[in-house]
Parts: sequence; C-alpha cells; structure tokens
Amino acid sequence: MDRCNRLAEITDTLKGISRLYLSPAYMEGLKQVEAWMQEAGMETWVDPVGNQWGRYACPNPDAPTLILGSHLDTVPNAGKFDGILGVMLAIEVVDQVVKAGLELPFHLEVVGFGDEEGVRFEASMLGSRAVVGQWDDDTLELTDAQGISLSAALEACGLNPQDYRAASRKGDNLLGFWEIHMEQGPVLEAENLPVGVVSAIAGARRFKVMIEGEPGHAGTVPMSLRQDALAAASEVNLMIEKSAQIHQLVATVGHIKVYPNAVNVIPGMVEFTVDIRSEDDALREKVMNLIFLASEAICMQRDVDIYWKEYHLAPAKNCHPEFRQLFEQSIAKLKNHVRSLASGAGHDAMTMAEITDIAMLFVRCKDGISHHPDEDVTCEDAEAALQTTLLALKKLAAHYDAGLETLETP
Repeated sequence: MDRCNRLAEITDTLKGISRLYLSPAYMEGLKQVEAWMQEAGMETWVDPVGNQWGRYACPNPDAPTLILGSHLDTVPNAGKFDGILGVMLAIEVVDQVVKAGLELPFHLEVVGFGDEEGVRFEASMLGSRAVVGQWDDDTLELTDAQGISLSAALEACGLNPQDYRAASRKGDNLLGFWEIHMEQGPVLEAENLPVGVVSAIAGARRFKVMIEGEPGHAGTVPMSLRQDALAAASEVNLMIEKSAQIHQLVATVGHIKVYPNAVNVIPGMVEFTVDIRSEDDALREKVMNLIFLASEAICMQRDVDIYWKEYHLAPAKNCHPEFRQLFEQSIAKLKNHVRSLASGAGHDAMTMAEITDIAMLFVRCKDGISHHPDEDVTCEDAEAALQTTLLALKKLAAHYDAGLETLETP
C-alpha cells in the first residue's frame, strides 16, 4: 500500500495522477517498479513494447511459468490503485515466497503491463496484446492526439519498435496468468466482503453510429415536417437502455455530437457511440440484433437514416475453473464468504486468455469508485487479497506434488 502511494507521486501532471503509456512519468514508474522487483529477489527486464517484467526462477529450467500482474498506466486524473494494486500485490507475493525460501515447481513472473487503459493511442491493452502476439507493423502507425506515432513514442523511450515481436510469449510454456484487481464496482462493498472470485470477463462490442436527418430553421419548419436527427437519436438511446434492462446486460451511449449544434437550427446529423457488454456472448449478439432492428424502425418512422460501424469486438473470457476453485478454497480457509462475480470491465487477463488459462481476484473498493482520485482500497482488504493469493499459490504448488512445506501466510 505504501508503494501504491509512492508510485502515485510519479506523474506527468502537476495536479493529480497521470501516467499515460510511454510518457516520461510512465517510464520513470517502470524504473521504480523494477527496483521493487529486484528488492523482492527477481531478475528484471523491460520488453520491447515497454512492459515491466520480474522473474523468480525455480530450479527446473523446463518448468512452466505462472505470471502474476496487472497494468501500470493510468487514465488522466487517476486514482492510486487501478491496475497498480495488482502489480504491487504480485511483487509482495514473490517477496513472501523468496523470504520463506520456497522452491516452487514452476517459475513465478510478475508483469506490469503498459496501455491497458487505451487512453493515448485509442487502442486498449496494447501491452498485453503484444505479449500474446497481436501486434503487426500497422500497430506501430497508431498516433496519439499530438500526432506522435506509437513507433516514434517507443523510440523516444529508448525502445526499438521493430523488435515488438520479441515481446510475444505465444508458444511459451505458461501455466497461467493471475490478475488481482480492485473491483471498480459496488458489489463487494454492498455485501461487506473483502475479496471476490471473478467468474468471467464480459465481452464487449462498440459502435460508432450516425443518424442523418435534415437541418432546418427552428422557427419555420412545422413539427410534423421535421427530420430531426437528435430526436431520433434520443429515441434510439432510450430503446437501447430499455433493451439492456429487459435482457439483463449493460449498454451505454457514452459520447454524442450534434450538428450543426446551434440553438436555432434543427439538428441535421448526430454521431454517437454504443458500448454493449455481457459475459454471455450469445445473449449479447441476440440483444444487439434486436437493437439493430428497432433502431431501423425508429429512424424509418422519423424519415431519417441510420448507419452503424463497429470498431471494437472482444469476446467474453471465462476464468479457468481449477484456478477459480483454488481461490474459492483459499477464501473459505481464511473464513471469508466466497463470492463469485463477473467483471463488466475489460482487463489484461482477457487478452492473456488467448495464450494461457486465466484467473482474477477482485478486491473491494470504496463506493465502487474507479478512474477517479477518490478510488480507495483498505490495507485490510489488500492483506486479504495477499493471503488469498498466497494460499492459492500453495495449493497450486501442492497440485504439482513437489514436496513443498506449507506456505505460511504473513
């Protein structure tokens, strides 16, 4: 928790916390995290795309590797714990294992990913996507708001953008990826629980939608003759909200632009975004198709045109049942109620699921607040997460019948 506070002091802004991917503060933060990893007994390196790694090797060089971690980048005006808590807890897990002198039957690695948030280059989870081999040469041409390419940003940090393929761990002997993360929601607090086991990470589809009507004078065009794009968009928005409520998933119209955006002109065009999520891909597709049909009907009735363009698709990812069981057994042994819940937010774990089995542990956060300076996690809940992870690690090691002594939690 002290390290979370200390890392919060490394920021690109005079007020608040901001460490966007490959910014000066981001790179300075990597150096600090690297020092903490080394203090915990790990060998360290930064991969070609700016992910920070630490490794505690077991005696068998051919053993598989269990990766723990989360992300180190932030949104602008961020809190102290989103992503960062998971990396700091992972370092502490390794520190406890090293201090206990344990020789695990698998290698332990800790990763601090870059660009989970997708703020700078409008492409989220770039760090973990490189690790699963999802970069190509076109990825390097992504640009930020200042027109700086990803390639140029990597070079400015002393990294060779052409080496991005070397960041991939696809084909490595991986045992799994575990991510500890603040919940970013209110469920655990409402049920007075320090931690919860994630069952699945919701899949998401995102769209840019345009409705074209006809601009006109606000005082001279009768209401019955109008082709008001904003009125149509409003009706579509409410239909999307109602559809999500009926089918028990989440859908959001989060960004909207109106043209010509004048007080005395009937809106002739509206652009808006739609984000729809569910841990059930089939349900999400069913609801999305209903939304398509209903929006067409609304716009036809209002004599306007609607166009949908998808720009993001992420299938839902289930957490591995055996890993889930390890966490559930560990929570029960610590005499806490076992609560499983799905993650509505995307995480690096869903990307890592492309190459290995995943597990996630949620930690209670105050008022469910995240992406905000007020986000907060208590020391007691962080300790519960640490002990849960250590016990789960012990159970995993025992599964490999390595003759280990009991891993005592601090």
